[in-house]
Amino acid sequence: MAEQTLIGQKLIGLIGGMSWESSAQYYRLINEGVRDRLGGTASARILMWSFDFAEIEALQHAGDWDALAGQMVDAAKALRRGGADFLVLCTNTMHRCAWAVDAAVKTPLLHIADPTAAAIQAAGLTRVGLLGTAFTMEQDFYRGRLEDKFGLEVLVPDAQDRKAVHDIIYRELVTGQVLDASRQVYREVIARLVARGAQGIILGCTEIMLLIGQEDSPVPVFDTTTLHAMAAVDRALGG
Repeated sequence: MAEQTLIGQKLIGLIGGMSWESSAQYYRLINEGVRDRLGGTASARILMWSFDFAEIEALQHAGDWDALAGQMVDAAKALRRGGADFLVLCTNTMHRCAWAVDAAVKTPLLHIADPTAAAIQAAGLTRVGLLGTAFTMEQDFYRGRLEDKFGLEVLVPDAQDRKAVHDIIYRELVTGQVLDASRQVYREVIARLVARGAQGIILGCTEIMLLIGQEDSPVPVFDTTTLHAMAAVDRALGG
């Protein structure tokens, strides 16, 4: 019976390496989720395409989103050829290119904002603070989806705080550095968002969960990495 269940799992296509620090968490969380639900030695059926993040980061900061969209589409097509039943883009920022993946491949993309918004709504919250890269906090591709599709009010830090949050991600977290001083910076940014009325905080970069947890916030935190990974488990197991 267990063997039949394993064979019946959908094959997850992970687009990762952005950065590999958070992609490793996706791999761990998804496999733990499948094991917890199926028991025994069960693990997830996964294909992963992993980028060299140095190349991706350079294109991001150059603002070459067309080239980045092409990279995401190429990865999605490769995973589709490999038999992936659905795709998981293991990054918030690169959902800036989700439209290109949706347009180019028939394999469904599990959007990271959707399980995040569902968790916020389930908690009965309507106004949330968003932490992430400058691209995620300042551009409309992520905030707009939360606002337009789910009716949430999204607050972002002021310009100085946005820069601090962004710099810690790119200078530290993507290279595996987790510093107490940076945790304190994030705590202070969170406190200022809460003072402005944020009822919860979205950890809207997949590396932030390496630095910040519920103990660092006076209001609920929504870890997009874990929420996205658990949504992938649900889909893989037919939920």
